[in-house]
Amino acid sequence: MDRRPLVRVDGTLVRVPGFVSAHSHAFQFGLRGNTQRTPRATGDFWSWREAMYRLATVLTPESLARVSRRAFEALRRAGVVCVGEFHYLHHQADGTPYEDRTLLADVVLQAALDAGLRVTLLRAAYARAGHGRGPEPGPRRFCDPSPDHVLRDLDTLRARWQGNPRVRFGLAPHSVRAVPADWLKPLHDYAKMHRLPFHMHVAEVQAEVDACLAEHGRRPVELLAERGVLDARFVAVHGTNLTATEARLLGEAGAFVCACPTTERDLGDGLADLSALRGAGVRLCTGIDSHVVTDPVEELRALELHERLRLRRRVTFEPPEGRTPAEQLLLEGSAVGAQALGWPCAVDAGGTTWRPSTVLDRTHPALEAVPTEALADALVFSGGACCVVGVEG
Repeated sequence: MDRRPLVRVDGTLVRVPGFVSAHSHAFQFGLRGNTQRTPRATGDFWSWREAMYRLATVLTPESLARVSRRAFEALRRAGVVCVGEFHYLHHQADGTPYEDRTLLADVVLQAALDAGLRVTLLRAAYARAGHGRGPEPGPRRFCDPSPDHVLRDLDTLRARWQGNPRVRFGLAPHSVRAVPADWLKPLHDYAKMHRLPFHMHVAEVQAEVDACLAEHGRRPVELLAERGVLDARFVAVHGTNLTATEARLLGEAGAFVCACPTTERDLGDGLADLSALRGAGVRLCTGIDSHVVTDPVEELRALELHERLRLRRRVTFEPPEGRTPAEQLLLEGSAVGAQALGWPCAVDAGGTTWRPSTVLDRTHPALEAVPTEALADALVFSGGACCVVGVEG
């Protein structure tokens, strides 16, 4: 199978594997500039979440289309070729389904296509505000009464979009907080039957871990392992507050962790133990999440630089296959993310079969004086979306 090298130079252009943002909530692009002031209003994840709920409550199909299109166009300009949209905005503001139950999913899919992206829509399942609590006013439009409603909607979407080669689907139980444990098996069985990716927010904040312990007597990944949903299509989003044991369980399953470092630092979530995840064999990818920053290179750089801050040392890992750290990060921000979203591609010492490319300006100040063999390092650790001139494929 033909594999492209990670960095290809053609005169003043440099091509790298096309960037993938494996976790996005496009509507949250509308929060930009509106959550960065008084700590009384936006002091932690939970107060930020209230601002997000307020935005979600007022969106219409038309305004959702506009904000999603802006978010996806920004990703495309930054060199992203494929996005995983973790979609949980399903119904009207009071929770009543639209006559066409998948209207909002269709709106978001069309926005991604109009922006020129490939897209995996991860249809979220959401049932409650937490253990012993039903839907609350903010997230009422996220919620469904049963897994069957989720799966019927996904059947509709898959049938409607099956002819479009730039659209794929996955399942996404929102979190162990928002989904009862007995929902996990029917949702996972469907994903396994149809070979779909299976994404969940996992251990983003310590309060989620504490609530899981209180309800189930297990930490989140321990619960997921017990319920049989960890496998090679499982993607734990964030993983900010995992133990070494949970990292081992994910690694043994061949699972992914999708880190979203610009969002995690914006929300004060904490620093994931990436060394433990890498050591356990967990596959890493990245996502823009809340769209606070649109720069896929910054997400990659932050994986390593945040770990340097956490460990207080430089160059925190040695990649496999003789790759440099920058080359490994480029793969994690492209082909590995594509794998996590269900797009067929392979990665080995010879490069990747992920065909789309992100095209960079070799004359940009971040790259122009750099020898060819160091271009990956310069891009990841000194460059960014400012170097991007387009995408191909």
